[in-house]
Amino acid sequence: MKFQIEDVTVYFPYDHIYPEQYSYMIELKRALDAKGHCLLEMPTGTGKTIALLSLITSYSLFKPESPIKLIYCTRTVHEMEKTLAELKLLHKYQKEHLGAQARILAIGLSSRKNLCVNPRVVAAENRDSVDAACRKLTASWVRAMAAENPNVPTCEYFEDYERAGGEALLPPGVYTLQDLRAFGREKGWCPYFLARRMVQFANVIVYSYQYLLDPKVAGIISKELPKESVVVFDEAHNIDNVCIEALSVSVRRQTLEGATRNLNRISQEIDRFKATDAGRLRAEYNRLIEGLALRGNLPTTDIWLANPALPDDILKEAVPGNIRRAEHFLHVLRRLVQYLRGRLETENVEKESPVGFLVSINNHAGIDQKTLKFCYDRLHSLMLTLEITDTDEFLHIQTICDFATLIGTYARGFSIIIEPFDERMPHIPDPVLQLCCHDASLAIKPVFDRFQSVVITSGTLSPIDLYPRLLNFHPVVSRSFTMSLTRDCICPMVLTRGSDQLPVSTKFDMRSDPGVVRNYGKLLLELVSVVPDGIVCFFVSYSYMDGIINAWNDHGILKDIMQHKLVFIETQDVVETTLALDNYRRACDCGRGAVFFSVARGKVAEGIDFDRHYGRLVIMFGVPFQYTLSKILLARLEYLRDNFQIKEGDFLTFDALRQAAQCVGRVIRSKADYGMMIFADKRYIFPNSFSITLTSKILNSLIKG
Repeated sequence: MKFQIEDVTVYFPYDHIYPEQYSYMIELKRALDAKGHCLLEMPTGTGKTIALLSLITSYSLFKPESPIKLIYCTRTVHEMEKTLAELKLLHKYQKEHLGAQARILAIGLSSRKNLCVNPRVVAAENRDSVDAACRKLTASWVRAMAAENPNVPTCEYFEDYERAGGEALLPPGVYTLQDLRAFGREKGWCPYFLARRMVQFANVIVYSYQYLLDPKVAGIISKELPKESVVVFDEAHNIDNVCIEALSVSVRRQTLEGATRNLNRISQEIDRFKATDAGRLRAEYNRLIEGLALRGNLPTTDIWLANPALPDDILKEAVPGNIRRAEHFLHVLRRLVQYLRGRLETENVEKESPVGFLVSINNHAGIDQKTLKFCYDRLHSLMLTLEITDTDEFLHIQTICDFATLIGTYARGFSIIIEPFDERMPHIPDPVLQLCCHDASLAIKPVFDRFQSVVITSGTLSPIDLYPRLLNFHPVVSRSFTMSLTRDCICPMVLTRGSDQLPVSTKFDMRSDPGVVRNYGKLLLELVSVVPDGIVCFFVSYSYMDGIINAWNDHGILKDIMQHKLVFIETQDVVETTLALDNYRRACDCGRGAVFFSVARGKVAEGIDFDRHYGRLVIMFGVPFQYTLSKILLARLEYLRDNFQIKEGDFLTFDALRQAAQCVGRVIRSKADYGMMIFADKRYIFPNSFSITLTSKILNSLIKG
C-alpha cells in the first residue's frame, strides 16, 4: 500500500498496516527531520522491522538531492538474513511503483567465515582460523612471492577480484549473505572483499553491532561511512552490555603462557629478518619516528584490527622511543607479561582503579602510561613488518596489548578486578585479571557524535527512561507503543504458590527447598498433560537448571513428564543445543509434543523464536537477577550510582525485567500467534524492597494492549 506521512510518500509492501506501525513511522520521521537520535519501543510481532525499512527508504527517495545511507545493526546473522529478506520484499514493491527510480544497493556484511567461498579457507574450524587462512593466501607479501614463484599458493577468487579492478562491482539489488556467495562463485570474485568495497557505495548496509561498537572492528569497516547516515540498532535492549563487553578484557594464566610463546616466536622472526632483511626493520623504525598515521594506506588484505581506543590526533604522535626498536618493544612486553603474572599470584580479591594500576606498573615494571597506550598499534606494525599471516596463533599477545592500550587510554569508567577463583567454585584455583568497563557510553559515544540520527529500538526497552542515562545521550524522540489486539491471544499468569500452598521462588534462601523444587515439578507435570505441542521453560542459570532437573529425576517427576512429551535441554555447547532445538521442532511437527529447558541470558533466550506450535506455553521459573555477589557487577553498580545516580536496586530490577520479558516474548512472534505465559515466583506479585515492581513493568512492556 502507498500512503502519506506529512510530505513523504511511504511505500509499504503489505495490504494492511497496524495502527502502532503507523504511529511508529510518524515518530521515526520526527527524529529524521530533527536530525537527532531516538528511542522507540514496540512489542514483538507488530512489524517493527518493515516499518523501519519502509519509512527510511521512502524518506531517502523523497530527498534524492541528499540521500541518506541506512546502517542497520543486528545481533545475529539469523536476524541479518531476516532483515534483508524483508528489504527484498519492500524493494520489489517499490520497483513496481517507481521503476528505475527505486533502484538501491543493499548488502549484508559479515565475517570471512560467513562469506568465504574458497573451500581451503572456509574449512578452518573457527572465525579466527578462517581469517588467518585467508591472510596466508592474500597478504601483499604472499602475493609478491607468488608472482616470482608459482608454487606459492594464493586464492584464485581474490586474484580474479583484484584483476577485475574497478570493474568488480555489484549491480543494484538486495544481497543476502547467500546471494553474495552465489555472485562471488558466478564471477569468480571474493565475496568478502567485494562486500567490503561496496560498503561505500551501498544505500543500505546490514551488519553486526560490533562493526560499529567495537572500536577494533569499526576503525576498519565503518570509518568511511558518511555523517548523513541513519544508524539503527535493532533488538537493542542489551545494547549497554554489548558496549561494555567491547571495551573489557580478561587475562588468565593461559593468556600469559600463550603470550610468552608468541613473544618467543616474534623474537625468532626478528632474528631471521636481521640476518636476511635488516633494512625492513630500519625502515619501520624511521616510520615510527614520524608517527603511526604516516605508515600510508595499507592493502586491504594487510589490515589487521584497528586500535581499541586511540583517537586520530594521537596517531599523529611519534611512537615513544623506548618501543620503536622491535627488540626493545619485545622487552617491554616481556616485563608487562611478567608483571601481570605476579599480580595473578594473589589469594585475595583485589580491586584497583586504572590510575592506581598505572602507578603500580610504572613502579614495578618501569612502563609508563604513554608506552602502554601505543602497545596495540606497535604490535600491529611489527607483525606487518615481520610478514606474519597466522594471526590466529597470536591472539594471546593481542589480548595483552589490547589490555595495555585501554588501561593507558582511559582514566575513568574502568576498574581492574583480580579474582583468585570463581566464588561459585572456590575449590578450583582459576585466577583472572579483568579490565572491566562500567560506562556503556564510552563505546557508543563516537556513534552518537558521528552520525546524524541513531535509532535504538526493541520490543522490550521499558523502563525506557533508563537508557538515555546508561548511554549518556539526549533523544529527540522517546516513545513506547502498545500492541493493538483484536482478540485475546496472550494469557499471562503469575504463580506464587504451589498446589500445597507453599510459596515458590528462586530466592537464594528458598531455591534449594525441596518443597519449591517439588512444586515446580508438579506444576510442569500438570501443564504437559493438558497443553498441546511445545512448552518452553526458562531457568535463572545453568547451575540451577542442572540441580532442579537432577532433583526431578530422583523424584521420578522427569519420567512422568516424559510420558506426555519429549524433553530437550539447552547446554553451553552450541552444537549440542542446535541439535536439541532441531529435534524439539521435529517432535512438535509430528504431534508428539516436547518440552525445551533453557536458561535466561543464554543463546536460546536471546535469538530463537518459538512461534506457532513450537511455543504454546512458556514458564519463567524464578526472577533472572544477575549473580549479585559478582565483583564486576558490584563495581558497575557502584559506578552507576556515583556517576549516573542510578540506584543499585533500580538497575538490578530493570536488568531482570528485560531478561524475563525477552524469555516469555519468545512465544509470541506475530498477532496471529497465541500462547500462555507463567511467571513462577512469588516476587512477581508481592512488592519487594526495590523501587520498581517487576510484574507491572513486565506485563506493561511486553503484554500491551
